[in-house]
Amino acid sequence: MRSPCVELCGFDARTGWYEGCGHTREEVRRWRNLRPGDARRVASDLPHRLAKLSVRLAKDGAR
Repeated sequence: MRSPCVELCGFDARTGWYEGCGHTREEVRRWRNLRPGDARRVASDLPHRLAKLSVRLAKDGAR
């Protein structure tokens, strides 16, 4: 499975997710070695993480 990395590596310390792809630092480190099922599970959660992150960043920016 290809990495969902988009080379936008801003890190959100509150959530522990990268702002571009939604991965955690540990997931980025381990991505190439994840079993296919584990990689699919992580990849399927990334859109949810990015949506939550987008809402949080928008709220913080509105202050």
